[in-house]
Amino acid sequence: MYAIVEIQGQQFRAEAGRKLYVHHLGKDVKEGDTVEFNKVLLLDADGNVTVGAPTIEGAKVVCEVKTPLVKGEHVIVFKKKRRKGYRRLNGHRQQFTQIEIKEVIA
Repeated sequence: MYAIVEIQGQQFRAEAGRKLYVHHLGKDVKEGDTVEFNKVLLLDADGNVTVGAPTIEGAKVVCEVKTPLVKGEHVIVFKKKRRKGYRRLNGHRQQFTQIEIKEVIA
């Protein structure tokens, strides 16, 4: 059984036991906390597919927070206009939260 669930504006395939990196859930989330997501868009129970319009009522995904703050890789943004003396160097590291899917409730 798996579900397509929307977490922080992104869609993920959720199966029991799977670990995901999602956008940072906030400062109040701690390691070992249980988090539920109710925006289930699609549900597949052994070949029986249910598509929500837009979501499936009563379906949810229960997750456990493994690591509350994980930093992604460093991305360098460099802008330059030739012969103008214009150069800008900027970097970015996205913050993620690692969660583990405990169960999909239909």
